[in-house]
Amino acid sequence: MKKLLFTLCISASALGFAQDYSVPAVSPRQKVEQQFSMSKIIVDYGRPGVKGRKIFGELVPYNQVWRAGANSSTKITFGQAVNFGGKTVAAGTYGLFIVPTEKEWKVILNKDFQQWGAYTYDPKQDVVDITVPVNKLADKQEWFEITLNPTDENSGNLVIKWDMAQAEVTLKPAKPETVTKIAEKLKEIKKIESDAAKSKS
Repeated sequence: MKKLLFTLCISASALGFAQDYSVPAVSPRQKVEQQFSMSKIIVDYGRPGVKGRKIFGELVPYNQVWRAGANSSTKITFGQAVNFGGKTVAAGTYGLFIVPTEKEWKVILNKDFQQWGAYTYDPKQDVVDITVPVNKLADKQEWFEITLNPTDENSGNLVIKWDMAQAEVTLKPAKPETVTKIAEKLKEIKKIESDAAKSKS
């Protein structure tokens, strides 16, 4: 009986330990969340490493659709309608894909954001696609990276880089005049709340 209890205790301890740790991922998953205008943008993607390989034109072939990361497809969520590189995109979650060439990338938003890689990619599900230039980095980017860099309070850039390549997509509110009006109303409400708080003190 004591042996059984001891075994159960060890098993329970091992289970608890296993819940806190996992086998290191070859391409770790990362979620990037950035305040954008009146809402936020979230990017969920896998981060493969260069690991001495030739990336673009070999591991990632030119002129073929790529998942923009590793493992399950990259997901991007917009909390409000945005101007994505000059094209309007409704609020929601999309799959982010890239068709690379040596000098430019076609960046695609697709309705299917739950697929593994790009194996079941269907161009009929594309929402928008834009073509952006590729710039050469001064230093190698070992791990694939997607960042969201604000340029002002209502706009920013989606920056994608890996190995020696970097591309950017401009992001702005789809209806900036509406955003301005709402922001003004929100400021009025904040002032009313602040004045009310002061009058009570």
